[in-house]
Parts: sequence; structure tokens; C-alpha cells
Amino acid sequence: MTGTGNIVIIGNGMVGHYCAEQLVMQGLHERHAIHVFGEELHDAYDRVHLTDYMTGRDARALCLHMEDFHAAHGITLHRGTRITGIDRAEKTLSSAEGILPYETLIIATGSTPFVPPVPGNTGTAGLVYRTLDDLDMIHAAAEGASRGVVIGGGLLGLEAANALTGLGLATSVIEFAPRLMPVQLDDEGGKALKHRIEALGIEVHTSHATREIIPGETCRHRLVFSDDTFLETDVVVFSAGIRPQDKLARDCGLDIGPRGGIIIDNACRTSDPDIFAIGECASWHGQIFGLVAPGYAMARTVASLLAGEDAAFTGADMSTKLKLLGVDVGSIGDAHGATPGSQSYRFIGEAEGSYRRLVLSSDGKHVIGAVLVGDNSYYDTILQYVQNGIKPPSDPAALILPRGEGAELLGADSLPDTATICSCHNVTKGSVCSAIDNGCADLATLKQETKASTGCGGCTALLKSVFETELEARGITVDRSLCEHFSYTRQELYSLVRVHGIQTFEELMAQHGNGGLGCDICKPTVGSILASAWNKPITDPLYIPLQDTNDTFMANMQKNGTYSVVPRIAGGEITPDKLIVLGNVAKKYGLYTKITGGQRIDLFGAQLHQLPDIWSELLAAGFETGHAYGKSTRTVKSCVGSTWCRYGVQDSVGKALDLENRYKGLRSPHKLKFAVSGCTRECAEAQSKDVGVIATENGWNLYVCGNGGMRPRHAELFATDLDSETLVKYIDRFLMFYIRTADKLQRTSVWRENLEGGLDYLKDVIIRDSLGICSELEQQMQLVVDRYHCEWRDALTDDEKLKRFRTFVNDSRPDPNIRTLPERDQIKPADNQPEKTFSSGPKAWTELCKESDLVKKSGVVAWHDGNQIALFYLPKTDKAEARVYAIDNHDPFSNANVIGRGIMGDLKGQKVVASPLYKQHFSLEDGQCMEDPTICLRTWETRLTDGAVQIKEKTPQSADTLVPA
Repeated sequence: MTGTGNIVIIGNGMVGHYCAEQLVMQGLHERHAIHVFGEELHDAYDRVHLTDYMTGRDARALCLHMEDFHAAHGITLHRGTRITGIDRAEKTLSSAEGILPYETLIIATGSTPFVPPVPGNTGTAGLVYRTLDDLDMIHAAAEGASRGVVIGGGLLGLEAANALTGLGLATSVIEFAPRLMPVQLDDEGGKALKHRIEALGIEVHTSHATREIIPGETCRHRLVFSDDTFLETDVVVFSAGIRPQDKLARDCGLDIGPRGGIIIDNACRTSDPDIFAIGECASWHGQIFGLVAPGYAMARTVASLLAGEDAAFTGADMSTKLKLLGVDVGSIGDAHGATPGSQSYRFIGEAEGSYRRLVLSSDGKHVIGAVLVGDNSYYDTILQYVQNGIKPPSDPAALILPRGEGAELLGADSLPDTATICSCHNVTKGSVCSAIDNGCADLATLKQETKASTGCGGCTALLKSVFETELEARGITVDRSLCEHFSYTRQELYSLVRVHGIQTFEELMAQHGNGGLGCDICKPTVGSILASAWNKPITDPLYIPLQDTNDTFMANMQKNGTYSVVPRIAGGEITPDKLIVLGNVAKKYGLYTKITGGQRIDLFGAQLHQLPDIWSELLAAGFETGHAYGKSTRTVKSCVGSTWCRYGVQDSVGKALDLENRYKGLRSPHKLKFAVSGCTRECAEAQSKDVGVIATENGWNLYVCGNGGMRPRHAELFATDLDSETLVKYIDRFLMFYIRTADKLQRTSVWRENLEGGLDYLKDVIIRDSLGICSELEQQMQLVVDRYHCEWRDALTDDEKLKRFRTFVNDSRPDPNIRTLPERDQIKPADNQPEKTFSSGPKAWTELCKESDLVKKSGVVAWHDGNQIALFYLPKTDKAEARVYAIDNHDPFSNANVIGRGIMGDLKGQKVVASPLYKQHFSLEDGQCMEDPTICLRTWETRLTDGAVQIKEKTPQSADTLVPA
């Protein structure tokens, strides 16, 4: 290998990869050849969440970058390649690939686990918890085992204990020190943590030194302690600390610290000015940092310096907030009170095993540290007091007293712009404010743009608080009122509907609304809530005005105003006879056909008046509605499973059929997709679905909250080896809890990202019933299941409902604007034609249709002398006479004739219709577009006389003043 000007990073862990990202952000990849060497074959992955891998998450899900990151930026990644030597004089590196020159070298080799020289620490008695390969070895060792031991009660040791319990092993933790987490916690904190972890069924042995490991009598191994006591186990995992991986630096003569580690200055330079060291392999002022955030700070420093900017590493905050085995643990600043003269306040809750310690400076004017065990809700506030030198309250103890005892919470508005919100990615409050000023309007986007809360995740609650506070400061409403008609969130409206048994939109508006007709936001939302709660037919006249066009006509509207038809094909399983029926229907009605990603067949191009005839034939052949038009359960994709496949371990098709038939018809805030795979080869792609099920030899693994789409998200393993009954029970609870608490149009993935407490909280609610609502959630789901009905069958058996399926209520012709072109032996829609001329309207009152042709609080379309006229009907009430509005049916933004299928409502005091395609609003009084004042649709005068709708041309309005589509 040859070349000059190379920047080389040795190490492809979290810090090494982050450094590569920072070099790219500084534009250095455009001026230098960048090489990254990693000994592992894996791409850089998230070591902070290694335990997720033990619970079934794959390496790809833990990857820190998109697959094409290196290629896209011209970076050469050398996977599985170990650097064997550094020649500082020649400025070259040696590896199995050859010699590579460097201009700048960045060592990010991290650390290695320390395994004490205990006799017998080999094989399954000498495992470590550091890399994915290590975890694979632990997983293999757990096969056929019943007991596991972790030697080391620090952060990583407790994570390892969590992993062993997740593998079904009875687990013990052995700690040499007199308390758990001796670096972060004081004696009382360690005692409280031990109490809580033992309550979970894990044995904790402190002040125990392992003398030797010998063969066991009842298990594989026997740990013999220095006091001659012993403990038998099948698996031993060492987590007794780390040692800087500094051998390369030692061998090439770089200065090494007394306790190991490559000595660096404030610029992260080693004793060789062309070599930098970052992360756990570096020793700064005699200190080695074992957290990822300091390594990231070092990487930013190096990248800035190489880009010609001033930068310095000045240390790092070692505060830590995490959940170990479901127990909150927090350590901030000088947690031990080692500062001379420091004074402490303590709160001990013996009953629940909680402990909080607040450390103040000797003069009491500064908060300098804290320990929290059992409740981290105090963490964010105390951290900001420490980091920003904020003066403590008059009674500092208030910061750790139970809420309601005078505790003073630090508001997000009190923080300076320099306050660090996310220490992993160095995101300050000022960075959050800048993102908001640049148009960031939701929390998920904020995380994506700033990377805040995507490292260890400890800042999630604080980030949310700052984000919402800053939105409010800019005059942006953050109360999440659904719209101007309801001063409630979707979650609150759902609760009101359930608690008060509300069955209609009118009831909800009268009891909890702000008055008016509603709008295209609240109507579909409430329609979905009512369907989720009671599963009444959406074809009922009470619910028709609430539905978007897809639900109104139970088909998906396409760009030319036609619809697609998607019958249910549960689990993707279909008979040849049914395939023939679909082919015959498509051929008869001239429809375009396509296999969907969810293993169904989509039939495109049906006009409104054709839908009942098409569905009559499909129902007669045994099909039913596929709900492809609704925010509801769409599909349950499956492989063939053990029925046919030689790798299958369970009947995935049968399980997919069971799940789809159970949850079909379930309405939700967003569409839902499921998949069932018959083995871990995952042919059904279950881990990209809202609900994914993967077969194991012992049952089913359940994954939740994944999705494809614009922003893909890998599903997370929720529970393992479930029997069929428990699987359904958990899915029932999960779906109903999502429906109950999600925002409007919020996917399960986004809901999960915004869920405080994350997956652990969700498990607490769904598996451990922490809120005491699981029985209620199951009953709610059973009500929906019991009330299932095929909506198309309902419509086809009711003449009143069928009257809506007419292109024109007073004429049998089809829409003349719908045209198609041939393509690949099928059809595609031709471009919609704009209206080029206006036909004159009737000068005198002319009957258009019957009042009985109208739909209350909704629209139909009539034909008159070349005009397509959308009619919206408000029936008579105690306060007003019946009223009909007449407006042009032609949507000027899409050139499709669809305005009559939009939602009727009111906005800012005006009666409006929302276009069903792109949601622009048009005044029903004068046709003015609310989003674009240059656009105005024609309107006509109307009146109701003797049960008939009459119209005439509006005299103040002429074609010259209108903007044709």
C-alpha cells in the first residue's frame, strides 16, 4: 500500500468510529486519505447496549452507521485487520496487509478486560463481557447450564449479570470490595443497590475474593473463596475492571502512564506530535476514562485541531445515570464527598431500598456531587446544578427529598445556553435551541439532527423538557391540543371516550369540545378512537362524516381519483381458485395488478361506482376487506415455516393466520404491520415490523416497535420463548397500550422513541403489570375482536350505504377526466387534465338532485352541463336551517376531480372542505384556498325546495375572477 497525507485511525470501536465521523464533519476526508483499522470483523457497534444483543438483537441493529458510510466518504475500512507495529521514524504501520504510511495517526484501541490470575480461569470458567464475540461465547456456554456467576460488581459486571439472567441462569455477583459499584457509590448507596438487586432474585456476595476455580460436584465449576467458602456454577464471567490497550504504543516507545495508558496532553497528543490517542487507551493527567462520553470529547478535539481550529480536552464529566437490572442508579460529580470540607445531605428510604446523597462544597454555595439509588427522577436537576454552578435552594435537602416535601425542580428555562444536555455527543441547550430555530418541530427529528439521547440515553427526559420549554418560549403551543376544536391530546380524548362511554363525535364535541363542525384533523382522529374503543361499523351514517376518503369508500385513493382494491390474504396464504378470481376481476374491470410487500395483491384503477360490483364478486369468492385503506392492522407477513422449510422450527403460517384473524379490523393511531418467521433465518423480516414474531425451538420470540418506511427502525426484542397463549396476551396488551397512549398518526417506532423509560418501562407495564391495567387492556382487545365485521359486507347489504358509491348522484356517466395509458402489458394513469374552460352555470334556479341524495355533514358530486359540482350538506338543527354548499369538484393542485370526497369542517370560523389528496382547504362560501390566496374555486348558490337541491350561478362571481386549475 502506498500514499501520502494519510490519516489513520487504529481502532473501530465507538470512539474510533466517532472520530471518523468527526473527521468527515470537518471536511478532512476531502483533503486526506482516511484509513480505519479494526480487529473485529463487525462494523462499529454500540457497546453501551451490548445486553440488547444477548436478548436477541442482532449486530446489524447495534451498528453505529449506515452501511455505505465509509464508501460514501472515501474512507478505507480494514475490518478484521490487526496493526502489528508502528514505525515512528518511517511513519508507517505494519499489518497482515502490508505497510501503510501515515501523516497523522490516531490510536483508539480502547481497553481489554482484566481477568485476575485466578487458577482455573479457563473455558466456561474464564469468560469476559466486552465484545460481540465474547457474548456469543457466553451464549454458547449457557446452553445446558443452570447457574452463572459474575466476578465483579461494577457497572459492566451488573450488565453481565443482567445478561445471564436473561439467558435463564440463576445468577450470583461476586465483588471484592465491601459494596457494589464501589467507584460510583458510597457505602449507603451500595447497600441500597444490593438490597434492590437481591430482591430480584440475584445473589450478591461482597467482600469476597476468589482464590481458585476447580471442577464442581453439582455444576461445572466450583469457586473457592479466600475464607474457604465456595459457590458452584456452570458459567463464570469476569468483569473485574479494564486495562488500557496500549501495547502498540509501548512497543514503539510512546510515553506510558504509571498505571498504563498512553500519556496525552490537552490536545490529545502523545509524546510523538504526529500521534494522538483517544478513549480508554489514553491517560490524561494520570486519569483513564472508562465511559464513552470522554472518548467522544477527545475525538472532537483531535478532529478540530486537524482542521486548524483551536480545541483542547479539559477533562470530562464522569456522572452516570443508568438502569441496572431494572434499578435506577445515578452518580454525579464528587459522589463520595472527597473534596476537603464538603458537606452532605442524605435521604434513606429503607422500606423501598432507596438512597440519595447530595454533596455540597464547604461553603454550601455549590452542589458538587450526588448519589442516587432507586429513583433517577432527581438526576437531571442535580446534574445541571453541578455542571453549571447554579446556586442551590435555601434548603439544599429539598433537591433529594421525596416529591411533595418541598423539592425544588430546576426548570429548563433556568439553564444557560452552555448547559450540556447530552454529554455523549456534546449537545448543549444552545444546540437544541439552534435546531428549533432551524425548523425542528418534533422530538424524534431533534434526536436525529443533534444525536442527543442516542448515546447512553440518560438525557432523554431532560432533552424533552428543554425542547418543549423552548418551543413554548417561541410562542409554539406545546400542550398538544388536537386542533382548535379540542383542547386535549389524542391520548386524553381516548381516555374520555373510554371512561364516559362516548359513542359519537357529536357527544364528544358537546361534552369536551370547543364547538363547531370539527376538521380534517379531529374528525379522522376521533373516528379512529371510536373504532378502537367500540369497533362499531365505520359505514354507519354517524361515522361517515369523520372518515378520510379511504375509509369513507373503503379503498385507497390514487393520484387520479381512482381507487385500489386490496382484499385480505391472511399470512400470504391463498388458494389457486382465489388467485383465479383475482385475475378474472382485474381483467373484467381493467385493473392494474401488483404483489404488495405484505404478500397481498393490489388491484389499481377502480372508479368509485365500480367498487361495489368488484367487492360483490370478491366477497362471493370468500374474500373479505383487507383494511389496506385504514390506520389499522394491515398484514401479517410470513414464511412457510416448519410446514415446508427444512430450517423451520414452528408453523409460521399457522401463527400468522391466527394473529391476522385476531387483529384484523383493529383501528390504531397509525397503520400496523406484523410478520412471523419460522426460524432465525428471518425470511419474513419480522424485525422490521410493528409486531414481529420469530420461532424458536422453545416457542416464540416477540419483537416490537420496528418499521420500514422513510425512517427505518429495527424492532426490539421484547420477550423470549413464549408459548402461544402468552404471546397473544402480550401482543393484546402492547397494542392496546399503544392505542391508548400514542399521539395521532404516530407510528409505534416513534411512540417508543418518545416513551419515557423506554423498553424497560414498556416491559414493566406489559409483562409485570406495573400500572395494574393489563386485565383491562386484554378486555378492551377482546371487545374489538368479538365485534369484528367485514366493512364491505356491511355496505353491500345496505342500500342507503351503497348510494354513496356513485361518481355522480344524478348521472350514470363515469368521470370523463380519468384516462389511462398502456405500460408493460398493463395500464397506468395518464396525467390528469386541468379545467381549461368554464361552462356557464344556470342563470335561474335549476334542480340538480334530491335532498335524499345528500350525505349529512359530508359530500357528494352532481353533474350539470359539463360541470362537476361537489355538494356538502348540513342538516337542519335547533339553531339553524338546513344548508347545502356547492363548490367545484376539481382539485387545482392535483387536477383530479375529488373535492366532493374531502372532509367537511370549519377552520377559524369558516366552513371549509379539505382536499382528500393533499389536504389544502377551500372555503365552502366563496371557494377561496386558505393556503394559497391566488387560488379560488367556483361556487354556486343553492337552496332546498320541496326535497330537491336547486342551484344557480353566483352573480358576483365570474370566470374572469377565477383561477382555473
